[in-house]
Amino acid sequence: MVALVWLGLGFGGLAFIYALDLPDTDDLWRVDRSPEIHIYSAQDTLLDRRGSGGQSRDGLLYADLPPHLVEAVVAIEDRRFFDHFGLDPRGLARAMLVNLRAGRLEQGGSTLTQQLAKNVFLTPERTFKRKVQELLLAFWLEAKLTKQEIIALYLNRVYFGAGAYGVQAAADIYFNRPAQSLTLGEAAILAGLLKAPSRYAPTRDPQAARARARLVLQAMDEAGYLDNQPDTENLLASVVIQPRSNNAAHYALDWAMEQLPDFVGRPGADLDVMTTIDPTMQLAAEQIIQRQLETEGRRLGATQAAMVVMTPDGAVRAMVGGRAYARSQFNRAVSAQRQPGSAFKPLVFLAALENGLKPDDRFIDAPFSVGDWTPKNYNDEYRGNVTAQQALIYSLNTVATQISEATGREKVIAIAERLGITSPLRPHPSLALGSFEVNLLELTSAYAHFANGGFQTIPYVISNVVTATGDVLYERQLAKPLRVVGKDNVAAMNAMLHAATVDGTGRRAAINGLQIGGKTGTSQNWRDAWFVGYTGALVVGVWVGNDDGRAMQRVTGGGLPAQIWHDFMARQKDRARADLPGMGSQEGDFLKWLFGG
Repeated sequence: MVALVWLGLGFGGLAFIYALDLPDTDDLWRVDRSPEIHIYSAQDTLLDRRGSGGQSRDGLLYADLPPHLVEAVVAIEDRRFFDHFGLDPRGLARAMLVNLRAGRLEQGGSTLTQQLAKNVFLTPERTFKRKVQELLLAFWLEAKLTKQEIIALYLNRVYFGAGAYGVQAAADIYFNRPAQSLTLGEAAILAGLLKAPSRYAPTRDPQAARARARLVLQAMDEAGYLDNQPDTENLLASVVIQPRSNNAAHYALDWAMEQLPDFVGRPGADLDVMTTIDPTMQLAAEQIIQRQLETEGRRLGATQAAMVVMTPDGAVRAMVGGRAYARSQFNRAVSAQRQPGSAFKPLVFLAALENGLKPDDRFIDAPFSVGDWTPKNYNDEYRGNVTAQQALIYSLNTVATQISEATGREKVIAIAERLGITSPLRPHPSLALGSFEVNLLELTSAYAHFANGGFQTIPYVISNVVTATGDVLYERQLAKPLRVVGKDNVAAMNAMLHAATVDGTGRRAAINGLQIGGKTGTSQNWRDAWFVGYTGALVVGVWVGNDDGRAMQRVTGGGLPAQIWHDFMARQKDRARADLPGMGSQEGDFLKWLFGG
């Protein structure tokens, strides 16, 4: 009893000290409009406007909110919201038990009132002091306000992804309608966003958003909010995301908006965002993909394609995330994880070069096994005694596997990570053949290291951000380039990858007058086809396939993707003309280009 008394006194004293540092609550009911964001190209032309601009500063009252929206949020986030006093001991105990069983943080025990306190008054930092203050503010909110006022404030303040703060902005951005007229399916999708706004945003990943919405509807049914169990699939299938336009540049702009909070936090004023997007390249990429999918794609059973165009320092000039933004906002260039097939092999060969491999080292291209796994060549054709360079040029799977095994799978993974591959890779023998999924952006960025002479490349699309009054909030600093690949190995890789476009699988990409390097990739059963190619001035990656993983009609990376790449680069021939490092250019050409001469 004495210990409990002292514990209570200690906690009370600590709470009193932390209470002295609580933030001002005078502006509790003030709901700032979402700022208007003007997004500009690299040539300072306006690409798009985002945000609500002149939206009223008056938030929605409880009476304005659709009942099913409130029920959806309560059911999935805080089922005892209308019964607890700001802290839910049962919910907290359940979350602790789940986390202990899982051995990691899987559930949170915060109530909606605690979340409101954090969103309105506190910073996102995870400290004991902030948690105590969050609890104190939750008690204060419960004492001062009704439950109806708390839920209304919460929905006016919470972040829903895509730059939308508050349900009114979210309803406008995702569904192009006022929050008062949200359907049950739309309300379920918005309620599902609260756990992870970026991950479940329907503009980023429609399938994940709908899967999360199904859990919301299930929770509503369990809580007794649905009298008759609705037809969930039809209910969600009827939800239509309303894009602002058909312009495929919105894929790149959505990606930019996802990154914006990391640079400037929650903006409190109208902003101008300067990007690296080149409208001419963007339009050419869109037109070529559309034309090729309408003709060759229709014939070959390929319904989707994606493209990333960047300079060797990582500045993204164009991005196409799919066939039509109006039909699907899922960005296949950034969010789709697909098997790269042989397009991954240059990373295997680079790791081998660092381990002592020479391009003219010889291997036997013939059937063999690694344990119980047996690699096979395309069409089961084998060439016998070949060099390492020939193995890369002709994309020989057996030799690539031999080289990977001799080098060490962990070393292959290490070089992939060094070149910017962040998707998880495992040391299985099939690693050499690109069996583990990556996305187009990171693979294209990896090839940029060959184009720039071996210097670290991190893809970016935002160059600077300023307020409407001219205050600079973010400006990309030009850091001293960090060499991550030796120049001799870069020269060797460029010679081999150039040969692959002259005599090998990438011949269809060749353009007279351009010195290019590149590699094709085809996943098992023709589900994915890739071509990533580059000059000393531009790096372009292309993926072709189907969203459902359905096989195409024997489409390889050297077919449709290489043709799309060729057609795009032919339009950019003058801007793409630059020798590959180690093949006619002087050491330091990239540095001179990077620093403007």
